[in-house]
Amino acid sequence: MARSALLNVMVQAAMKAGRSLSRDFGEVQNLQVSMKGPGDYVSQADRKAEDIIFAELSRARPGYGFLMEERGAVTGDDDQHRWIVDPLDGTTNFLHGIPIFSVSIALERQGQVVAGVVYNPAMDELYTAERGGGAFLNDRRLRVAARTKLSDAVIGCGVPHLGRGRHGNFLIELRNVMAEVSGIRRLGSAALDLAYVAAGRMDGFWEDGLSAWDIAAGLLLIREAGGFVSDLNGGQTMLEKGALVAGNEAIHRALLKTVTKPLKA
Repeated sequence: MARSALLNVMVQAAMKAGRSLSRDFGEVQNLQVSMKGPGDYVSQADRKAEDIIFAELSRARPGYGFLMEERGAVTGDDDQHRWIVDPLDGTTNFLHGIPIFSVSIALERQGQVVAGVVYNPAMDELYTAERGGGAFLNDRRLRVAARTKLSDAVIGCGVPHLGRGRHGNFLIELRNVMAEVSGIRRLGSAALDLAYVAAGRMDGFWEDGLSAWDIAAGLLLIREAGGFVSDLNGGQTMLEKGALVAGNEAIHRALLKTVTKPLKA
């Protein structure tokens, strides 16, 4: 597959950060871990990976701004472009030795995501997408799954944990979805959840309470793989509000309806 110069820069940054994470993953018990909030851990590995990505992308495109999990917003001279970066999505998995975590990098141009990379270094799986150019896993083109019935579908989700609200609302959503689908999965990395939908490994996904850096690259992966993504109202405020439903056209429509319906008494 042919990649643009910008996407090559993103891939290089993601894989360099991934190599650093892989080394730390092998010594996860020795990491010094601080608690940023209930259930929201930050490690030396996380910060180191973000430093690597920041340095690589800044060197390649000095004027671009950033939105990063640890640094937050960094203004650049070029107000048309912004990198949206999660250096370690799935931190809790990482710290528990579970090999389901990822680096996520997206490029936003004039408010629209135009390129995305999600990399799982533990499995050496590289997901890439450019607007209008398709989505790929390593060098294999991706398409969302073709199933059209929720009863045949495996659906991914995120589960609100300690310190996060919406427990009651989520349980209503979960009960509604459980009654309709073949299976439910919770990976612990929203970026990989979305990549799995793009790859057809899961038929759909929904979650609320996400940040832009969790999902920006994954949104593009799904769209370039022929899928559909919206917020819980069917709109396009996912990056702003952090809630989304994804799948192919039929599954997205059915899952959105199921997630948002009131619980029957």
